[in-house]
Amino acid sequence: MTRDEIMQIIKEKNVNFFRMQFVDIFGMMKNIAIPRSQIEKALDGQIMFDGSSIEGFVRINESDMYLKPDYDTFVVLPWREKDGSNAARIICDVYKPDGTPFEGCPRGNLKRVMEETKQLGYTMNVGTECEFFLFRRDENGHPTTITDDITGYFDVEPDDGGIECRRAIIETLEEMGFEIEASHHEVAEGQHEINFKYADAVTAADNTITYKWVVRSIAAEFGLAATFMPKPIFGINGSGMHTNQSLFNLDGTNAFYDEKGPLELSEVAYKYIAGIAKNARGFAAVTNPLVNSYKRLVAGYEAPVYIAWSASNRSALIRIPASRGLGTRTEVRCPDPTCNPYLAFAMMLCSGLDGVKNNLTAPPATNEDIFEMSPAEKEAAGIASLPANLYEALEALKENPIAKEALGEHILAKYLEGKEQEWDSFRTAVTDWEVNNYLVKY
Repeated sequence: MTRDEIMQIIKEKNVNFFRMQFVDIFGMMKNIAIPRSQIEKALDGQIMFDGSSIEGFVRINESDMYLKPDYDTFVVLPWREKDGSNAARIICDVYKPDGTPFEGCPRGNLKRVMEETKQLGYTMNVGTECEFFLFRRDENGHPTTITDDITGYFDVEPDDGGIECRRAIIETLEEMGFEIEASHHEVAEGQHEINFKYADAVTAADNTITYKWVVRSIAAEFGLAATFMPKPIFGINGSGMHTNQSLFNLDGTNAFYDEKGPLELSEVAYKYIAGIAKNARGFAAVTNPLVNSYKRLVAGYEAPVYIAWSASNRSALIRIPASRGLGTRTEVRCPDPTCNPYLAFAMMLCSGLDGVKNNLTAPPATNEDIFEMSPAEKEAAGIASLPANLYEALEALKENPIAKEALGEHILAKYLEGKEQEWDSFRTAVTDWEVNNYLVKY
């Protein structure tokens, strides 16, 4: 899309408010809203903001930052139309006053990693499967953990009380240019999934951030609260973000596909699998970034705890879906939707490329149900586990040499600083569980 095309749409659609969006290091969407009179200035990258106000960006003495818009991300917001007036958004990269990219911009960082991947002869395609819960709100409008349905996997109305909200979300996404492939009720009550078409890693991260924003916005229109929290309710399945990923050659062919290879997978695919398996413990703090993330990553709830791969086994961390040809891909099942997708994709891409560049050998496939294996059997098979909590994950991230390559020094340092503060806050908190179990007894 060109600047002139955007200005024409703004005129035709009577766009009077313009949102310039970006994300912070922890994946939270931010925006600066400007009136129509400032849109041309915004499109020219002349909108400045205070970077010191954004967590993990910069100190107050180096705060001036500029937003450089990506014209291809411009879209009118379907749910913001009012009295013939519309609002639109555009996703931006963060730049320094000297005109160079800011090293703390997660989107710019993923672009850097993708450019380095291109020098190796590849690009990365990604498709995410983001699960979420729909909960009722109380009389004050605050979210609860009470659902509007009593259904399970693939169930239909009338038991699926969220189906109308899900329909509206899909229609909104389609109006915004998403190609929706499927949607359904998930395993847990109140849990849903909407799948959309894969794209290159940067576009896929843009789409994932946008998808989460649309889901929450449309749910609010229905008086519901949508949450991507990994484990909002004890004892039922949590929400994951299975991440389908593949390397493509620059001529558009799938580098993972080889019709003559074992399982019709290429040597590149096996090396990529080896890299993911080798580095999984060391990227978990990025793909699963919350204290709560590790309440989902426990055996028994379809969550992938064990570092293994298989073409058929859904208890493994890495699954190879049945599709071949252009659809050949790996599905990494540990990420959850609270991750910053720009950072998570960069970490997984660099991890897989570690296997490709260093000719790593993939471990043997594990086709039996790992949940049913004894500890001795898992040890004999060389199957390790993901970190048990955020502290373990952060320690593994510090020890992972891929981390600095994938995130850059600035993002890595600020990310660790913020997440260690989060862990310390949790570690020192007195929880309801402790009060309920200890107050009277002791």
